[in-house]
Amino acid sequence: MTARADALRQMIAASPDDPFPRYGLAMELKSSRALDEAHAAFEDLERRFPDYVPQYLMHFQVLVALEEKDVARALAERGRAVMRKAGNAHALSELESALAALDDV
Repeated sequence: MTARADALRQMIAASPDDPFPRYGLAMELKSSRALDEAHAAFEDLERRFPDYVPQYLMHFQVLVALEEKDVARALAERGRAVMRKAGNAHALSELESALAALDDV
């Protein structure tokens, strides 16, 4: 694993109630194409911090890359609800665009 991922894991251990290092770890795993690990990290993030808006689009992209379209659709529905509740129209628009393009993948 990367030194950056190790550093993020240390940040998570030091601040377990902060979603940002967990998101950073999931993104680092996604960037390094460790998609199964990224998926697991995003699942953990959602379980612990379901209202953390940024995770949904990125996790959706990981699931699409893993060819898990049905799981991606279910995640998108959860994300849409969270984004509506948060009033985050920009994130909602991005997720809805990605969801609309899913059948083209």
